[in-house]
Amino acid sequence: MTELESAAAPAKSAGASLLTIALLAVIGGAGAAWFVLQRAHPPDASRAAESVLVPKYMVHLEGFTVNLADTEETHYLRITMDLGVDHLPEGVDKDRLASGMPVARIRDAVLSVLAVAHATSLLTPEGKLQLKKNILESLQHNVPELDVRDVYFTEFLVQR
Repeated sequence: MTELESAAAPAKSAGASLLTIALLAVIGGAGAAWFVLQRAHPPDASRAAESVLVPKYMVHLEGFTVNLADTEETHYLRITMDLGVDHLPEGVDKDRLASGMPVARIRDAVLSVLAVAHATSLLTPEGKLQLKKNILESLQHNVPELDVRDVYFTEFLVQR
């Protein structure tokens, strides 16, 4: 082997190594880009599932101020909420939700739950979630034609 041939052999192997490293870097970068793009744009099935979870209409209720059921001291709750519904009762205009709604029955169902609540439980996240659940169950039972899916608190104040 001549000196020229022996010098060319390491140059070829170094070039091949460099090419291999560059190729792996390109493949790795393409894989990372694909992963990021897939997470940024969920498939159509996921988008369809998300749209099913969101109620079609939001019904705003005027605020409630109630005495809580605490016996040792007087405590108050001031709360405002919106109701998420999918179907509107017969005769309710979707552009003017307030007209035609059974407002008295809705407010009575909510007040029946609020009046038995205690301040100490309402100050915890678990207590707020339980209150939402109780209000939802009361509305579904007392005003079934409204078909309430969710309750959203827009104002929540416990005064002790």
